[in-house]
Amino acid sequence: MLKLKEGFDLHRDVVLDILRKEASVCRVTEYSEAVDARLLNIESDGGILYSWKGATGTTRIGKYDSNTKQNKLLYTFDKQVCVSSCSLNKEETLLAVSLAQNVRGEERLKPTSKCLTLLIEIHPINNTKVLKAVDCRVKVQFLLQDSDRKSVLESHLLLFAEDGYVDLYHVMLSKQEGYRVVMANPERLSKTAERIVEDFCWVQWDGHTQRLHYLTFKDKFLLRCVQFHPNNNCETALELHLDMPSNSFPTVKFVNLGFDHYQEEKANRELVRMRVFTNQIGSLCVFYSKPLKDKNELIYTVVLVHKDCTKKFRVDLASEGFSQHPLFIPIGYYVLVYLQGHFLHCINTRQQEMLCYSLFFSGHDVNSGLQCQSADISVLHAEGRPTRLVELVSGKINAVELSSDFLLQILRSDTRWPGSAADPQRLAALHCLLVYMGNDPKLELKIMSWVCDNVNTIESFDLIQEFILASWYRIGYDRFLGLDKVLPYSSIFEKKEVPGCLLEVPGVCCTNGFHAEPVFKGKARGLFSFWSELQCNTERTKSLDALINSRYRTSHIQDDWDKLKSEKKPSSHMNHLEETQRSKSASHLSFVMKCELTLLKPTDENYTFLSNEEP
Repeated sequence: MLKLKEGFDLHRDVVLDILRKEASVCRVTEYSEAVDARLLNIESDGGILYSWKGATGTTRIGKYDSNTKQNKLLYTFDKQVCVSSCSLNKEETLLAVSLAQNVRGEERLKPTSKCLTLLIEIHPINNTKVLKAVDCRVKVQFLLQDSDRKSVLESHLLLFAEDGYVDLYHVMLSKQEGYRVVMANPERLSKTAERIVEDFCWVQWDGHTQRLHYLTFKDKFLLRCVQFHPNNNCETALELHLDMPSNSFPTVKFVNLGFDHYQEEKANRELVRMRVFTNQIGSLCVFYSKPLKDKNELIYTVVLVHKDCTKKFRVDLASEGFSQHPLFIPIGYYVLVYLQGHFLHCINTRQQEMLCYSLFFSGHDVNSGLQCQSADISVLHAEGRPTRLVELVSGKINAVELSSDFLLQILRSDTRWPGSAADPQRLAALHCLLVYMGNDPKLELKIMSWVCDNVNTIESFDLIQEFILASWYRIGYDRFLGLDKVLPYSSIFEKKEVPGCLLEVPGVCCTNGFHAEPVFKGKARGLFSFWSELQCNTERTKSLDALINSRYRTSHIQDDWDKLKSEKKPSSHMNHLEETQRSKSASHLSFVMKCELTLLKPTDENYTFLSNEEP
């Protein structure tokens, strides 16, 4: 199902280089001691931070530059320490580090707190400032500096505490002797801290968009999304209530804040796993899962904010007492829900009306293409970039995409499912190939060849109509999400009675939940940005849902076409009827397009193509 593209390899790209350098330090031909290299963090610019044990009983922190393929030593501790969190500012002048109390019997840190958080000057190596010495885990993350403000000597650091708060430190810098970058007034650093979040139980950082998502709980769970701007100011852009059990997060959960190899195992396991995914076209999805050990079931919920809907899925598991969570892997507008050895659900977040537009496999049909245990994988998502999977044990980072060969195999499979049972999988695979991957001419030829060979073999839908409508939909789907409610992307909507095999997919049960009711906050309502796109999409969806027939359907003119076919009239009369049908079709499309345009802002350049073209 997935195709992996090899990327970073900790052993190949880092460890071999470390061994050569340590051999040089020790003045030996070959260094044979274990270096215990570990990934720490992946910065927004692609830089990969890691640590290793030095030859003289030290702990070193280095950076691998993904562009130059070079390694750089950043800092050396004069003894072995446990680095649980680490971040480097863009200018590579400051290094923030959280050190965990050693849980493996080595020398304890002083002071004897559970976590010591340091801010270190490394250009050149100079002063060290203690930010926190507390009895809870602490994560650190520098904000991405505005590239147009190179003359401003400042850095901004987020500090996430397990006690449920987030502080923003504004670190002012100064230059000495023309090259030394040092903190200005380090003794006043704690007074610059700004408390931006309090009482969170779950937090996710998206470095590529500089967004912070976090959950708070009073009477119910409230998801807040905070946007950091290039000038380093921040504001709450969205609030969304979520229907989740009150005991979902007995301990604080950090997402996308580096890799902590020293986290102590908690007696309370992860009861709910939650992730937020955004797409630059203006979509926001919230995924969360909850295993039910007593019933041997897994429930996962999808909140599609841009579609104003919620879908709850329930899957039966064969293993008793199973409590493992699935992986959520976003690829384009698809999100894969994968539970190793049990099922794989490829959810279409744009065509969510029926299950038949998403792929679901269970049992022996599950073939994810992953080479390691899913519990050892971390998912890295960035808008407009390929999703990457981090194998925490091996230290490999691979880009991941859907496999067109696997999807073609689904189309061509005649023996995997009997009769019409294969139709839902073929319909979903066909849409994925034509719409999501359809820009490849060679792939399109393979699809056309299969369509020509199987016109009369599909029982539950019209293969020719699906090919034409999906190909047409591909032309405009990436313009904006409103077309999903207007374009007739499938022939299924023309059927008076949808075949049962397309309404229910064996192995998964789907129910519609509460309507998403996002509240857009602050200046984000008026900005031409992701948040204004998302707000426009949600309002457009609600307005089009209120229409009886927002989507164009060929059945609107079917009776006239049937009459046209049955009558034998002079060619002039035939031409007149054809013009009449075209006029009706254009009139309907014009109506739904006007409904679209009334929800758009006049300054929105992305949508001007609609007003300049004939419907």
